[in-house]
Amino acid sequence: MIVLSGTIGAGKTSLTNMLADHLHKPAFYESVDDNEILPLFYQNPKKYGFLLQIYFLNKRLDSIKEAFKDDETVLDRSIFEDSLLFKLNADLGRATQTESDIYDSLLQNMMEELPETPHKKNPDLLIHINISFDTMLQRIKKRGRSFEQVDQDPSLYNYYKELDARYVDWYQNYDKSPKMVINGDDLDFVEDPSAQKQVLSMVDDKLASLGL
Repeated sequence: MIVLSGTIGAGKTSLTNMLADHLHKPAFYESVDDNEILPLFYQNPKKYGFLLQIYFLNKRLDSIKEAFKDDETVLDRSIFEDSLLFKLNADLGRATQTESDIYDSLLQNMMEELPETPHKKNPDLLIHINISFDTMLQRIKKRGRSFEQVDQDPSLYNYYKELDARYVDWYQNYDKSPKMVINGDDLDFVEDPSAQKQVLSMVDDKLASLGL
């Protein structure tokens, strides 16, 4: 199981598509465009933040259990990032600390309930896509989801800025599986076919080094 991580607009969905095609394996995607709660969260994070986290937790656990059916699957978001996102909301007053603590406890309990077989619970490889803050803002603007736009809600600028900063420590401290990082600014695989080939080669080399 390969899982991707990265901030908003990093290119997780694009790389998931690439890897699934390259490896000829199924892909599992974060529920965004069909998520009725997400726009409500951006309108009123204090009211809908906890509900959104439970929604994502439920969807991700479904994906993980489904991914157990195959030796090589690609998930476009790591479940281990969710606590980072919700903790940020609590620190910014967009959720309560109590909600954050309850969520962390629930996540831990639910992960313990996952079966050890047919596959181990943790991924075989985490691929983290690192992009600059400016690139993140450009991609958020380009993809045009109205509820994500800074010009419609200026408070999102500080939220995105803090999120970008926290991912640095999160990746450094991640220890659930082997990991690798891709610089999404230097290798713009979203737009550049040559960068796509380089990224796929890097992943192939990493998988080979892990005996996968």
